Amino acid sequence: MTTRPWTVDDDLWARIEPLLPPWPERSPGPKPVDDRLCLQGILYVLHQDIAWQLLPLELGFGSGQTCWRRLNRWQKAGVFEQLHRLLLAELNAAGELDWSRACVDGPRPREKGGAATGPSPVDRRKTGSKHHLICDGKGTPLKVITTAANVNDITQTLALVDGVPPVAGRPGHPRRRPDAVLGDKAYDSLAVRRELRKRRIMPVISHRGTPDIKGLGKLRYVVEQTFALLHQFKRLAVRWERRLELHDAFLSLGCSLICWRRLKKVLSCWN
Repeated sequence: MTTRPWTVDDDLWARIEPLLPPWPERSPGPKPVDDRLCLQGILYVLHQDIAWQLLPLELGFGSGQTCWRRLNRWQKAGVFEQLHRLLLAELNAAGELDWSRACVDGPRPREKGGAATGPSPVDRRKTGSKHHLICDGKGTPLKVITTAANVNDITQTLALVDGVPPVAGRPGHPRRRPDAVLGDKAYDSLAVRRELRKRRIMPVISHRGTPDIKGLGKLRYVVEQTFALLHQFKRLAVRWERRLELHDAFLSLGCSLICWRRLKKVLSCWN
């Protein structure tokens, strides 16, 4: 029997449940819908990209409005960022994060409106958003930033590097800096190279007007692969949330699910 992608298995739920903010003991109104069912409703929207009001009630998730409110509540509590960091720490403890290099990229814009939108460089009649991603050498997503579609990739390089959360799981201080950052010619800047070196990170970035660094494409393909995995979540392929924080909630949840799939493979090999 094929597992539905929006189903939350027991192992994942054991990691998520302690992160959820508790309900007041004497909250007014009817008893809230179970958190696990609401999370599955949110995952259903993430995978299927349907309007909240069209969430199938027969699946037991509660109404779309209920799931939307729970998503908003959990995002304000930082649940999805904490989950992403927790799973990164478990991958790090298992030796599954490659800190020898990190890759940055920003693909084509995601259309629609809301905060952090701007004229698309592809079609300036439309507004849209763009995702900027940094991943480790194996393609594990470390940080994603949403900006207007007309924001240049180079402006987000340091924001991506500085936005990598401290990742525990190994002896010593939590790690948040890769040894090197790989980027294409869109990231060519003396200022960026200088700032990366200040952070003790080696910039491996092709110069404009010169041939690409030999072998760089083979090392950077993982970031494109990770983007493809993220945008398999249909809700992330085109941005519908006008509120940026709710779109970012879906982004963090998508990154967490990618990390969880990789962690499950490691755990299954150990067992």
